[in-house]
Amino acid sequence: MPRLATSSFDKTVRVWDADNPGYSLRTFTGHSASVMSLDFHPTKDDLICSCDGDGEIRYWSINNGSCARVFKGGTAQMRFQPRLGRFLAAASENKVTIFDVETQACRHSFQGHSKQVDSVCWDPSGEYLASVSEDSVRVWSLGSGSDAECVHELSCRGTSSILVCSIQPVQGCLSSVAISLWSFGTCKRTTP
Repeated sequence: MPRLATSSFDKTVRVWDADNPGYSLRTFTGHSASVMSLDFHPTKDDLICSCDGDGEIRYWSINNGSCARVFKGGTAQMRFQPRLGRFLAAASENKVTIFDVETQACRHSFQGHSKQVDSVCWDPSGEYLASVSEDSVRVWSLGSGSDAECVHELSCRGTSSILVCSIQPVQGCLSSVAISLWSFGTCKRTTP
């Protein structure tokens, strides 16, 4: 079923029928602050997740129209691990926390940014996560088991601010909105 979702400063999450965008399938209320981010689970068609400015994360059941779980951990952006959806990455202040989706237990806490983390994105395999602050991008490897580490730091001090990034599966490059491309293997800036 083609769906899209919106989050709002009015503290709601809405799920829409993409074929009929004038029709809202569900409106979810319960957040105490503006909803900053949301994401659909990659394998559970019924599950959507949202976080608000107070750090509250909520799992919503689209079919039931109800809140399935509430816990703390993300204020800026959160994303489900692609394909499997086993983990949820949530940005809050200058760190990123990786939660187990089933138990909400913290699996990893990535710290190292000097400024607030504004954006996170997974690579398509779900083995790497990029976190973005105003002046840097850090690429984290989840590794196997409990091992996790920063494998690349891309500093942009003295240049334009970074707002978002994406990990491209074909080129293997990290791209920022400043149209800078970074070679994932050599960690060097290239011309777009």
